[in-house]
Amino acid sequence: MIGFTILGIIAACAGVVIVVNGFRAGLSTPRGTAMLIGGMMLTAFGIVIAGFAIVYQRTAPLEMNSAAPQ
Repeated sequence: MIGFTILGIIAACAGVVIVVNGFRAGLSTPRGTAMLIGGMMLTAFGIVIAGFAIVYQRTAPLEMNSAAPQ
């Protein structure tokens, strides 16, 4: 699971770099707009992947069949 955390951090950092480059390219150009959209999507993907990997490592498994029958 540490691989997913590292992948998420790398994706989030790359997304932030793309967003910054999108601002530098200009908001009035299609290239700048596409870089902003793609960078935000990549950043969100990285945060979600890293977050789920961290939560999965920290929680105990859910036992669905441990309850007594009713």
